[in-house]
Amino acid sequence: MTKRLCAPVAPGGTIGILGGGQLGRMLALAAARLGLKVHIYCDEDDAPAFEVASARTLASYNDDAALARFADLCDAVTFEFENIPAVTASFVAGRAPLNPCVRSLVLTQDRLEEKKFIASLGVKTSAFLEVSSVEDVRAAFARLGGPAVLKTRRHGYDGKGQAKVSSADEVVCAFEDSQRAPSVLEAFVDFSFEASIIAVRSTDGAFAAYDPPENAHENHILRRSTVPARLSAAQVEDAKSIARRIAEALGYVGVLTVELFVTRDGALLVNEIAPRVHNSGHWTIEACMVSQFEQHIRAIAGWPLGSTERHSDAVMENILGGEAADWERLSQTGALHLYGKKEMRPGRKMGHLTRLLPRTEA
Repeated sequence: MTKRLCAPVAPGGTIGILGGGQLGRMLALAAARLGLKVHIYCDEDDAPAFEVASARTLASYNDDAALARFADLCDAVTFEFENIPAVTASFVAGRAPLNPCVRSLVLTQDRLEEKKFIASLGVKTSAFLEVSSVEDVRAAFARLGGPAVLKTRRHGYDGKGQAKVSSADEVVCAFEDSQRAPSVLEAFVDFSFEASIIAVRSTDGAFAAYDPPENAHENHILRRSTVPARLSAAQVEDAKSIARRIAEALGYVGVLTVELFVTRDGALLVNEIAPRVHNSGHWTIEACMVSQFEQHIRAIAGWPLGSTERHSDAVMENILGGEAADWERLSQTGALHLYGKKEMRPGRKMGHLTRLLPRTEA
């Protein structure tokens, strides 16, 4: 049975976070501003969030005894990435108020269920078909045509578990390369650009959203988010409406991110949803009075939401791999955030840099 938050978590209370990556780190810093303590639970001893938390638990996500001790010490709990095992979240939710809801975690861990849920709300996505055998793959490609994108239903992130294909033979090869994992075949979207909407919903159903950034990717990894995006006022409102529809259908509490394709004729198609704070919302730390991280803490702690208005335009760029070694120069060019990761692997998100400009309208 899910435990409900009966009253706001007052300053001095403890927020538990499942996961210890950079998102957990920035959530912890935001909670500290509000006078809240943070307890990080993670299975990696070098987790970046451990460095800024008032308490830490280093244990497996399958360790019920450790999870129980953790939950009993927290006034409210959240998670910082969507690959936390659903059974872990369910166990914690029975002992402490956990948001976002377990259902949102379950849905976003399965690309097929996520797509079906979005489509059930009347929200547009690319055409998609479930595939679980070579015969399915060939039949789906025949129906959708090419090019298309084959995506494993589970464990996809930053381009992992997906392949663009242009022929029936290519899609079969890609399916074999994935060890015939249950997958989704999606029609390729020849989009103009990508955008996202960072929204938040509170325990009492209040809803707010930030201006959507325009996102540029390199090798499937977000390189840059720019706000305002090349969207009309009507498109901005449409994006916010989509996010609100999804959040309300889930009974969602916390920050929710909806990744969008903007087609060449101006339509908005949902690519994916993320039940958490998001890389494309990091610019809100400097460009808004209340960042996405503080909004998430406010929401799950039962506090009133803050303003999502931005006072500046912004460009946020990820710092990847060895680029972090140039920290001295980078520190002179904008607001620098480094995540405390020790190993600079190629493509690894080591930090980000945000530059502000005088505000213009979308």
